[in-house]
Amino acid sequence: MMSATDWYAHKSLENGVFWIQERFFESGNRANIWLVRGSHQDVVIDTGLGLRSLPEYLQEKGLLGDGSKRKNPLLAIGTHVHFDHSGGLHQFQQVGVHKAEVDALANGDNFETVTWLSDSEIVEEPSPGWRARQYRVKPVTPTHILQEGDTINLGDRQLTVLHMPGHSRGSICLHDKESKMLFSGDVVYDGSMIDWLPYSRISDYIHSCERLVEMVDKDEIDQVMPGHYNTFGSKRLHRLASNYISSAGTCHRASTCMVKSIASLALRASNSRSAS
Repeated sequence: MMSATDWYAHKSLENGVFWIQERFFESGNRANIWLVRGSHQDVVIDTGLGLRSLPEYLQEKGLLGDGSKRKNPLLAIGTHVHFDHSGGLHQFQQVGVHKAEVDALANGDNFETVTWLSDSEIVEEPSPGWRARQYRVKPVTPTHILQEGDTINLGDRQLTVLHMPGHSRGSICLHDKESKMLFSGDVVYDGSMIDWLPYSRISDYIHSCERLVEMVDKDEIDQVMPGHYNTFGSKRLHRLASNYISSAGTCHRASTCMVKSIASLALRASNSRSAS
């Protein structure tokens, strides 16, 4: 059985932020996991697949703040409930997601979590005999139901919830206004933005990207901590969001509709087999 300390790796960034990844999940779907420390509370943003204990890793590596000074327990927030981000949420006592995706997480709806994992993506077995076809996002009832404008108060820093649907109906970003840092989930990252999954919606995605462009124009963002790949700055954010807006025309909508139908059928078939 692989230990949590072997499964994960991390590096410390500036301003009390830690970047955590699953070492043996080698895929474009490998999500970034962020730990944000505050004087009164620490927050984990996204949790990966959940194949090994993330809370255990945080504890073993001493990444959490002094518990005696914490007024609130560790909170895990899913930027959305897709499997690569939400698989570990069940490991935490305090869990937050946007209200639009509460039911999907509570019911373990592996169609809405778009659970799609292959053996080849897991290059070291987390446990003997592990197989991807057995993998499911485990249900968990959120303790924090988030919506636009909510503030997560960590004591010496605050994270504001921005509802940014498009990639999924409950996608959020978390904005640290003081440090001008944006935890963007899958709303935007330095790669091809996906708008063809169940509950993706191009018109919502355009509006979300327009909000991001406006935030950059208002000098509200310096650094983006995305759901996948590397961090980037405001100029790259402006370009990525603007490019999506300009490309989301009639041809894009037509082709996306076709891909979305195929993806939905494939996901239903895959999850039907997994459940049987």
